Order: sequence, then structure tokens, then C-alpha cells
Amino acid sequence: MNRMGDSGEGLIDAEARIAERMEEREQDRKRQLNVRDKHLDPERQRRAESLRLARIELERQRGATEHAGRKQQLTQAMAELDKQLAALTSGD
Repeated sequence: MNRMGDSGEGLIDAEARIAERMEEREQDRKRQLNVRDKHLDPERQRRAESLRLARIELERQRGATEHAGRKQQLTQAMAELDKQLAALTSGD
């Protein structure tokens, strides 16, 4: 049984997925900032960035867990962050 080797490969795959997703997020963030910069005050910008970073962390955790219940909790938390971010960036 080579659990350490399998775990290592899983970690490498997870790290690659995380890096790819973070790059996609950064590109999305840059596109959004070009539009929003003129509309958000500095406090709202900080809050939006905090929400985006929290979502990235939850996404990382979801990718790292195998427990179905925990994945569901993380998915729900990410949806809530998305909702808050949408409200923040739409000016509500």
C-alpha cells in the first residue's frame, strides 16, 4: 500500500487546480476592477477583495476535502459569498 505516494500525487493535482483557478480569478478580478474602480469607494473595494479572497479559500478547502457533507457546507458558503459580492458590486 503506497498511501503516501497517492497522497502526494493528489496534492500535486490539487495544487495545480488551485493555481489554475487562482489565475482565472485574478483575470476575472482585473476585468471587474476596470469597470468597478470608478464606482466603488475604497472601503467597498476592500470588502469586495476580502469576499473574493474568502471565496478562494473556501474553494481550496472544498477541493481538499472528500467528505460530502463538508463539501456541501463549503458550496453553500461560497454561494453566500457570491451573493454578498454581487450585492456589494451592484451598489445595493
